[in-house]
Amino acid sequence: MKRLSNRLAEYAAALSFADLPPGVVHETKRRLMDSLACALGAYNSPPARAAREIALEIKSTTGAAILGTAQKSSPDLSAFANGILVRYLDYNDTYLSMEPAHPSDNIAPALAVAEAAGADGKGLIAAIALGYEVQCRLCDAASLREKGWDHVAYVSISSALLCSRLMGLGPEKSAHAVSLSITPGIPLRQTRVGELSMWKGCAGAFAARGGVFAAILAGRGITGPSEVFEGERGFFNQVTGPFDLDMDAFGGRSGDFKMEETYLKYYPTEYHSQAGIEASLELAKEVRVAEIEEVNIETYDACVDIIAGDRSKWEPRTRETADHSLPYCVAVALMDGTVGLEQFSEKRILDPKVRTLMDRIKVKRNPEYTSLYPEAFPCRVEIRTRGGGRFERTVSYPKGHPKNPLTDREVEGKLEALSRGLVEGAALREAIKRIWRLEELRDISGLMGLFTVKGGF
Repeated sequence: MKRLSNRLAEYAAALSFADLPPGVVHETKRRLMDSLACALGAYNSPPARAAREIALEIKSTTGAAILGTAQKSSPDLSAFANGILVRYLDYNDTYLSMEPAHPSDNIAPALAVAEAAGADGKGLIAAIALGYEVQCRLCDAASLREKGWDHVAYVSISSALLCSRLMGLGPEKSAHAVSLSITPGIPLRQTRVGELSMWKGCAGAFAARGGVFAAILAGRGITGPSEVFEGERGFFNQVTGPFDLDMDAFGGRSGDFKMEETYLKYYPTEYHSQAGIEASLELAKEVRVAEIEEVNIETYDACVDIIAGDRSKWEPRTRETADHSLPYCVAVALMDGTVGLEQFSEKRILDPKVRTLMDRIKVKRNPEYTSLYPEAFPCRVEIRTRGGGRFERTVSYPKGHPKNPLTDREVEGKLEALSRGLVEGAALREAIKRIWRLEELRDISGLMGLFTVKGGF
């Protein structure tokens, strides 16, 4: 049997826009619009500003745009700066399987290399769909976090392949790009354990930058270890344990594309909190906070382990920890009747009144709910009041899940809301039109230019 890197490379090189069903093309446009919305919402965040400053130190007339500016940088630094924008608010899409993922981590490298390579809209759509397909299939195959590694290791592989495709490298060089993307750096899961730092929102972008750079290196003839997966000190033995991929089941061959199985977010928080927030917001319409005696939450193991399982999630001090804290998200949902960006300001996170309500929250594992995961994401929130009242709601498919999807208009609304005050209305309306007819664009550089931020750099 051929090595895995070669089989992945052959798939990437062969996939074309013509292989994509209309539904996948449409969902790709929705993911692009959603990602650009998230990016603009994070435009003034500290790590985004820092990454933008770094990228803008490298000027290029033939590189890739830094979102929000009229300047270009090298494709890898563009992917890094723009990737942080997409990821930082934890508002971008998600896929959950044996390993969790934010497959929109592939969009920034796709935009960067598509622009630098002069690709058209069809090429960009195919590259994004490819990145989603590879990353999600890897997530189905093996867990990284169980071994102490972070999920963005798969982003390195998927981004290297999509960039290789956009650059027209062919199967042999694409296989080397895969090797060069993962051999130099496997990320630690400590990124998402304990009190979370800014790096939580930067790790995927850094992995994608590595994928871009790996493709550039492979394109110049640099080779990587051929047995990067199967070798004695390769990926299988050192990182995941052995697994295989049924390449015949990939989208465009005999299987459905994973793009349509990913989930958009309605709230700017870690995905496992979405159902709990939705249930709490419904309860907030019926119960006054002053009447709450206790809040009991039942949910599945992964939700408890990731966003309620250690003390830091009960004492969040940073935005990164708060949006990964189930008790915090439920508390502000009940108190504010909404969960948006303003709920994650430093002042709100450290508000003693929020902490008082969090002290009344208990989170319990429900084995039945665990058995349903990840096909469903059940969360039951029960409130007991001082007067003896009892109120409860259970949500299994939060808004944005494929079984409870956002409408196209809601995706547009997300972009409009998060770009308010940053992008001129006429430019934004034109950008939305171009995204919906992306396959007609001969090149994408004009699209990126529509997102120039007023007074930004």
